Amino acid sequence: MTSLFGIYGVGGCGRGILPVAREQLGDRPDVRLVFIDDQSDRSSVNGHEVLTLDQFTSAAAEEKKVAVAIASSRARQAVVERCRAAGLSFFEVRAASAVRMDAVEIGEGALISPFVTFTSNIRIGDHFHANLYSCVEHDCVIGDYVTFAPGVRCNGNVHIGDHAYIGAGAIIRQGTPGEPLRIGAGAVIGMGAVVTRDVSPGATVVGNPARPLER
Repeated sequence: MTSLFGIYGVGGCGRGILPVAREQLGDRPDVRLVFIDDQSDRSSVNGHEVLTLDQFTSAAAEEKKVAVAIASSRARQAVVERCRAAGLSFFEVRAASAVRMDAVEIGEGALISPFVTFTSNIRIGDHFHANLYSCVEHDCVIGDYVTFAPGVRCNGNVHIGDHAYIGAGAIIRQGTPGEPLRIGAGAVIGMGAVVTRDVSPGATVVGNPARPLER
């Protein structure tokens, strides 16, 4: 049986996660690991072939799976929907050094970089990106297409809506079982922000303590 695995995206996100996928898949002779990108004019990147989505879909293989490595959550969702329409399925890329403790549920297509930690009783939606050294503590609920940049510290009892972006080094204060701290859908948490209170859907907050960005 031949298997074709594709990392969609040759940008920084894709190039950062492909070596993790390569290590995860090992030296299986039946596996071909490629990049997928409809915008690239290169035939190979970092030693791996680059295919368009149409080329990937039409390639001969008994098994085909995709991991979508696009930083923009809206663009990520659009690609996911194209892949689904083409009849493709998804795989999770998870570094061997990532720690997943007890009762952690993660939806399809997650990209989990090295040294990420999940503790206990956590529920995460589809196509989550957790970058280097991020952590998610107990009793958190995280939506679909959420992105954690490197070094995010998400403490316990936090609820994060779909398409939220948490910037590098941000710290999210712990909520309580009866009153979780909530970050709304589509919110953006700036790099290094310290979030001490709820963030409204679509808002951008920065600083310590985090406050709405003045435009």
